[in-house]
Amino acid sequence: MIGLEDRQALAQNIYAAHAAGARLRPACQIAGIDVRTLQRWKAQQGLDAGDGRPQALRPVPSHALSPAERAALLEVANQIRFASVPPARIVPMLADEGVYLGSESSMARVLKAHGQNARRGRAKAPKAVRPPSTHIATAPGQVWCWDMTYLPAVVSGRWFHLYLILDLYSRQIVGAEVHESDDANHAVHLVRRTALAEGIAALTDKPVLHGDNGSTLKATTVLAMLNWLGVKPSYSRPRVSDDNAYAEALFRTAKYRPEFPVKGFASLDEARAWAAQFVHWYNHDHRHSGIQYVSPAQRHSGQDHAILDARHALYQQARQKNPARWSGQTRNWTPVDVVTLNPERDSVVRSAVAGAHIQAKAA
Repeated sequence: MIGLEDRQALAQNIYAAHAAGARLRPACQIAGIDVRTLQRWKAQQGLDAGDGRPQALRPVPSHALSPAERAALLEVANQIRFASVPPARIVPMLADEGVYLGSESSMARVLKAHGQNARRGRAKAPKAVRPPSTHIATAPGQVWCWDMTYLPAVVSGRWFHLYLILDLYSRQIVGAEVHESDDANHAVHLVRRTALAEGIAALTDKPVLHGDNGSTLKATTVLAMLNWLGVKPSYSRPRVSDDNAYAEALFRTAKYRPEFPVKGFASLDEARAWAAQFVHWYNHDHRHSGIQYVSPAQRHSGQDHAILDARHALYQQARQKNPARWSGQTRNWTPVDVVTLNPERDSVVRSAVAGAHIQAKAA
């Protein structure tokens, strides 16, 4: 709804442009209105009196509740037995008694008109849902994900515990340990050993370590070690299974490997030997689909750009050799510049990409 002063200013500018030789319809389009709107303003004195809709007197609908019916609704809603009951429950309860005074929406409007639309009884407004923790990685060592999973033993009811730390950008497993028990001290030792191996002490910006809300990963000893290392902790939302999707996908890959023992591990040493073999395969031999089918170790060391450039050149040569076999462009081997822990707005991702390119040029 356009106010009177804005109407007059728009009409004056449009008529001035029209007098200078501009066509009326394009001038109205530039001003953001239709030419019919301008004609209606002029014909109905809309440029003198403004919009009459807010002050219009509209007749009361014939099916509206009468004052007596509205008073009856309000009286029933204020009864002691309905003191903590919302209109959505009051109306069916009255219907069971053979009484119909109005719909749920009618009762809600009556209560609102009398300032009684607050939550009835001790009911509280729903709490705002905490948004997922979103972290953007444009290089190795910026965001880590970690989690713990169970490895079955041959003995029924016995489990080994596999702890893994994954670099979000490169997908490389930077830390892994297998233990017989789930203990916070194991997590502390893994974080300290991984931080030493990755040399984060020399980094100006320490990585973010994202995990779930398990008691082991949120233990006081773990938080104290993260604080000492300068690592910033991040946690998933409670009862949300996809806030740490990269770690969960890694565990699925591990347990669907052909060499994974279906009947379980016979001993802790066997579980540790399998875990070491899996970590080596995953980091050096596995071609990860999320990073253009290069190995995590190649991406972690920065070799992926040269490898993907060579692939692109090879595809270009193949296309030039047999152009009839290509209906469009060759396969896109562009490196993935940004990885987000959770989906983020495109504008934020684009700014992160621009920042990564600026830093690379400056280096």
